[in-house]
Amino acid sequence: MTDPANIIEFQNVHKSFGSLKVLNDLNLEVAPGEKLALIGPSGSGKTTILRILMTLETLSGGHVTVDGDYLWHEEKDGKLVDASEAHLHKMRSEIGMVFQHFNLFPHLNALQNIVQPQTLVRKTSKVEAREKAMELLGLVGLSEKADHFPHQLSGGQQQRVAIARSLAMDPKIMLFDEVTSALDPELVDEVLNVLRKLASSSDTTMLTVTHEMNFARDFADRVLFFDKGQIVEAGKPEDIFTHPREPRTRSFLSKFISVS
Repeated sequence: MTDPANIIEFQNVHKSFGSLKVLNDLNLEVAPGEKLALIGPSGSGKTTILRILMTLETLSGGHVTVDGDYLWHEEKDGKLVDASEAHLHKMRSEIGMVFQHFNLFPHLNALQNIVQPQTLVRKTSKVEAREKAMELLGLVGLSEKADHFPHQLSGGQQQRVAIARSLAMDPKIMLFDEVTSALDPELVDEVLNVLRKLASSSDTTMLTVTHEMNFARDFADRVLFFDKGQIVEAGKPEDIFTHPREPRTRSFLSKFISVS
């Protein structure tokens, strides 16, 4: 039974790719409005969690609920069955994701990249969509770049447009997957600063996979350290980054920061 106090629940979730077990009996609960940072070595299952929530990866076992509804299943005649494409589409509409690569439409300018999804998916009027797009471009510091095409923008600017595009859909949940990993080092901070601002000013539930530990400390209400498809340690940023309990957590973090 799901807890209505949680907006996301993973219940005994397994995910395998062939013989490779990526998530191993994972249980995870996320409260509405919570900001989570998922950290851990590559291949530990962090991005798979986001991709399952985005319905880009199926489950090998277990259940996931979003806002009280099963994500990958539906209840029919008192039984749980695999979700239909219509159900997945409905669930997906409440979740936004920003990927490592910006995936902007190259033939549309920054403003149009934010307007088009609103008009096509949400059926928002062009006037209303344009108004919201300009507001969000202001939020990410790009008002003056509204008529610029992706090839005229830096990687950091393109990623900020991608963030604005996701926000324009008013998702209940925002997912960020290593959003700075494809950027030149000098462009990383401009994107992370936008995310910091969003985390402090928005009541949207947010999950971010990141290798930027100082950012995770600033961004998150709770940090989850993953290894081998399981949560090894979870807690408030000051506890995880200052006094991690688990040797595996300490070993991982020592590569980035000084821990006791």
